[in-house]
Amino acid sequence: MATPATHIRDLTAEFPVLRREIDGQPITYLDSAATSQTPQVVIGAIVDYYTNHRASVHRGVYPLIVEATDLYEGARRRIAAWLGSTPQETIFTANATASINLVAHSWGRTHLSEGDTVLLTEMEHHSDVVPWQLVCQERGARIEYVPVLDDGALDLDALHRQLEEHRPKAVCVAHISNVLGTINPVAEIARAAHAVGAIVVVDGTQAVPQIPVQLPEIDADFYAWTGHKAYGPTGIGVLHGRRELLERIPPFISGGHMIKQVFAASSTWTELPGKFEAGTAQIAEAIGLGAAVDFIQGIGIEAIRAHELALTAELLERLAEVPGLTVQGPPETERRGALASFTLEGAHPHDIGEILGRRGVCVRTGHHCAQPLMRRFNLGSTTRASFAVHNTPADIDRLIAGLHTVRSTLQL
Repeated sequence: MATPATHIRDLTAEFPVLRREIDGQPITYLDSAATSQTPQVVIGAIVDYYTNHRASVHRGVYPLIVEATDLYEGARRRIAAWLGSTPQETIFTANATASINLVAHSWGRTHLSEGDTVLLTEMEHHSDVVPWQLVCQERGARIEYVPVLDDGALDLDALHRQLEEHRPKAVCVAHISNVLGTINPVAEIARAAHAVGAIVVVDGTQAVPQIPVQLPEIDADFYAWTGHKAYGPTGIGVLHGRRELLERIPPFISGGHMIKQVFAASSTWTELPGKFEAGTAQIAEAIGLGAAVDFIQGIGIEAIRAHELALTAELLERLAEVPGLTVQGPPETERRGALASFTLEGAHPHDIGEILGRRGVCVRTGHHCAQPLMRRFNLGSTTRASFAVHNTPADIDRLIAGLHTVRSTLQL
């Protein structure tokens, strides 16, 4: 039996939605890899802005604007410091998808030429595939993929061969796979990619809320993540970029705020990070994300990792007890993020999700925006359970009981 997840206190009460019931059943939320729930402290920070400080930012000197600007930029400073970045290199976007699009279009359109290569991995989310497809098609560049081994690990030997063979201009990799849970050695990958002159773009969406992340240690050129998977609001993402690259590439979206001067036929850009933040800012969302980072830091990311690691170990052990169930990804818990994707022989994942949902157990089903990876493993879809700080071993009990109900309902 795995060690019980007792590293942190039960935080269920911090999340208002978890007080709800579905058909008389308590909510067992196991879908934080898609969207985490929001703690009351984050909701309170957003409400406080709308209630007491509602104004735009950077566009006046009256007290409400000064207060709003201080809250907004204060959130940026705390978010940057948490991951070892700087405010100038911390750009607010709509989400991780928007962050990666910014890199693909602003950097890609100015650096990719006919015959160049962008190296992705087979485990990338669509948000790290489709933007590069569009830019490569436009620029005449091509995409190559680093294969994934049968156990869910990235084939690092193939990666090094491809770096030497293709000499890619960019290497793009997920820090943690949203399907397999695989934790990739992004610092090692960055060193190898830089050695052949490539920039490195890391999708940190799954990693930031789960494991300690220090950007100077990883040394990626761009690192993207999103607020709604890190206990923050929707509509806010972050792109950390290397300053010298951000200063050289053109803006992706243009308009108000991101300019220094506008003439009849040309314009100049403001300083970082404003150069990449056109239009009215996501003020409430950034303030909310700042509160979410404070929430995570108040618990401690190491404690969160220990808690979720214990839960994941117990989950893998308990899933092995269910007849006909196959888990995807690395068998060793230490190589995983806080999730497990699985198939159940004779049961479609959507049927599994519906039957579990009637019991209040919330899991993700489908291709998880990773269809190339699904094809690699000859799968159409899987069921995925993922953890957050509020989960407990009792949630695993409800999931396993629900899976036995699935088997009996479908007469497996």
